[in-house]
Amino acid sequence: MTWYPVATTNDFITERVKTIFLHDVKILLIHLNNRYYAIEDLCTHDGGDLSGGEIEGNEIICPRHGARFCITTGEALTPPAYEDIETFPLKIEGDIILIESEG
Repeated sequence: MTWYPVATTNDFITERVKTIFLHDVKILLIHLNNRYYAIEDLCTHDGGDLSGGEIEGNEIICPRHGARFCITTGEALTPPAYEDIETFPLKIEGDIILIESEG
């Protein structure tokens, strides 16, 4: 596993969510309660994007069918999604956000 720089904390001065690609995987970086999280931008219900979905507390809501996922754990919380989404290990070095992933 390798750590890949994907963004900076300065990217979140005016934004709460940023979409990035790492090895052809679309990932949402989310700044929530002074912490950063990385989740796959994929609703497990129908394969659509979670980007554009509202964030309430520590949950992201699928913009198409309303499925809710926990941002911190990836857990599917409500139907119509029953499978969890992938989360990615993340760390901050200085102002660089890094995600751990296989190459």
